[in-house]
Amino acid sequence: MADYKIPSLTADIFIYDDDFNFILIQRKNEPFKGFWALPGGFVEYGESVETAAIREAKEETSIDIELKELVNVYSSPDRDPRGHTITVAFTARGDLNTRKADSDAKSIDVFSQDQLETVNLAFDHEKIIKDSLDKVKMEEKNGILS
Repeated sequence: MADYKIPSLTADIFIYDDDFNFILIQRKNEPFKGFWALPGGFVEYGESVETAAIREAKEETSIDIELKELVNVYSSPDRDPRGHTITVAFTARGDLNTRKADSDAKSIDVFSQDQLETVNLAFDHEKIIKDSLDKVKMEEKNGILS
């Protein structure tokens, strides 16, 4: 049987509040050490992407979340310097006031869309954040989200 290279699978979570503020973590480890990123991480073997998203959010932010919507799948082979990594991004709700940096997060904070241009973001998270904001604002406008 031939050896096949298989991409890694991750889940990223856009945790937001009623004013569309959102959580970012400051990375403690490489790649992008010191940069800000969405909470997220690798899906473990035997785990669903949804379960991984909930677990990673809790591990990195201490926030219990409720997944809301699938944002998109991001699969550019060069999006992660460690190798070909595919992420499934979700929107989620949770109490931002319970946030606490944990696991591989150096720190954690709440950001607004206006602050995006001033923050050093890891990976392709600027695109994911903008896509997430577009999605939640559209769904709010259409009365889909609660």
